[in-house]
Amino acid sequence: MPELPEVEALAGYVAEHAVGREIARVYPVAISVLKTYDPPLTELEGRSLTAAGRYGKFLHLATGDGPHLVMHLARAGWLRWRDELPPEPPRPGKGPLALRVRLVEREGAAGAGFDLTEAGTKKGLAVYCVRDPRDVPGVARLGPDPLDAAFDYAAFAALLRGQRHRIKGLLRDQSVIAGIGNAYSDEILHAARLSPYRLADDLTAEETATLYEAMGTTLRDAVERSRGLAAGELKAEKKTGLRVHGRTGQPCPVCGDTIREVSFSDSALQYCPTCQTGGKPLADRRLSRLLK
Repeated sequence: MPELPEVEALAGYVAEHAVGREIARVYPVAISVLKTYDPPLTELEGRSLTAAGRYGKFLHLATGDGPHLVMHLARAGWLRWRDELPPEPPRPGKGPLALRVRLVEREGAAGAGFDLTEAGTKKGLAVYCVRDPRDVPGVARLGPDPLDAAFDYAAFAALLRGQRHRIKGLLRDQSVIAGIGNAYSDEILHAARLSPYRLADDLTAEETATLYEAMGTTLRDAVERSRGLAAGELKAEKKTGLRVHGRTGQPCPVCGDTIREVSFSDSALQYCPTCQTGGKPLADRRLSRLLK
């Protein structure tokens, strides 16, 4: 799933290649991804893109005083930039293409644009055409952005105070902090040397400060690694930059212990026992049931 660093990089890439250009056509190939009907997508056509940005894990394209296009890529969605789109309109079918945005051709150059695609059978890709980004329910409920300069240590500590929830789940809760998902929450907790099962309200002031620093450093480093990369290169960059997430059975890059996993019904977390849990493996009830 694309998280804050990848969406930030996608927004930068689209800004560099598309801002200032006029939208020629928008093709909703898979109608199910479109979550709004007023204003219609046709109101985007003929307008110039004026900005590309991000709200948490939502990608946002603005057209000045016109409608906003807001996209959530969910688990398997992606944006694919194309310098030259096929001239014929796309046809609905069983392929991964969900939406196409074609830009007006420049002199001597074919029409560029981008496709939104979604692989697999479990669909979650969502597209909104709205008058204000905050008309999107998921955007309206977002907590503070962890890279916002106003989100300082005091604000972070206040968010954790009184929270009797595991810190792993709290970091992923978009209404608490915007933009962090399963992968980067694992990375942040590993950098902070904290168990994903620790309760947020039980953290000491020192541990909270360490977690705040790890969160900022981990996300900013990932953003910098992704900056300037083409959209098609971002997934590979994310994987190579991860230290524990998705690396079950491999040695921890800090201490050499074996990275372990806890599985849930629709996700899994990875951690290092030596760095994060005092050398003790966390209980994996799903695995325990399989072994009975």
